[in-house]
Amino acid sequence: MNQLLAMRAFVRVVETGSFSQAANHLAMPRSTASKLVSDLERHLGLKLLNRTTRAVAATADGLAYYPHAARLIRELDALDGDMRGSQGKPSGQLRIDAPSTFATSLLIPALPAFQREYPDISVALGISDRAVNIVGEGVDCVIRAGRLDEMSMVGRHLLELEYVTCAAPGYLERRGTPTHPSALATDHTRLGYFIAATGRPIPLEFARGDERFTMSESDYAANDGNGLMAMLLAGLGVGQHFRRCVQPHLDAGELVPVLAEWQRSRMPFHLLYPPNRHQTARLRVFIEWLLATFGEAPPAG
Repeated sequence: MNQLLAMRAFVRVVETGSFSQAANHLAMPRSTASKLVSDLERHLGLKLLNRTTRAVAATADGLAYYPHAARLIRELDALDGDMRGSQGKPSGQLRIDAPSTFATSLLIPALPAFQREYPDISVALGISDRAVNIVGEGVDCVIRAGRLDEMSMVGRHLLELEYVTCAAPGYLERRGTPTHPSALATDHTRLGYFIAATGRPIPLEFARGDERFTMSESDYAANDGNGLMAMLLAGLGVGQHFRRCVQPHLDAGELVPVLAEWQRSRMPFHLLYPPNRHQTARLRVFIEWLLATFGEAPPAG
């Protein structure tokens, strides 16, 4: 048995949920991929996959085996890429993760510049507001919003995004334009954001001089930045989003700023990656590119 090839087949099946798709990715017949996984199960003395005529899914043992197998394959590929990269440009695949709105509004539009500079690097981009397990899920680096709470990771300040309170023009025509934050609690529909893992709402915040207003309750809420954006554009109510991400909609008149004299603290974004680990050439150049493209000095104090 070619154990490494069998592990590749198993990892691909778990990631795609299909022997056929895994076989296509590995440029082999489906029967070969199936036999490789069966050989791996016999070698380990474990059942890694549950197979039915309609679906395939990892067993408990398969779920435990997967992250280790996936990480071993990535590190071997990284070593190969580094050795090839020492003779030329960095190459191979990066697995990164970014919050939804940051990924779709800022990162993806900038990626063609990275592609032109490093055409031999491919990127697998996880788009989710969920905080992934960097080591357990085999992610090379993540972009994370908010304060840093993973002290075991290397954290690099990337940028801070300003908020804007806004609503669709159609909504404002129906409900009127609020002139004070207190009006949101009585006369308007509030749009908010909640953390999927805990259900904890992120309050709407307003500051003007010494005045402060905080509203934890929302009438409609999403656990994804793109979902909140869609709610705003649909005219459901008034909410707060990152100005840099909604600016195209503001420019097009699809959203209108309100309560402009009231501010909310900016949201910091950081780049996180594991320490004391063989850092591939492709990860190094990606980090440098991210910092050059989006990076700004952290605030004083």
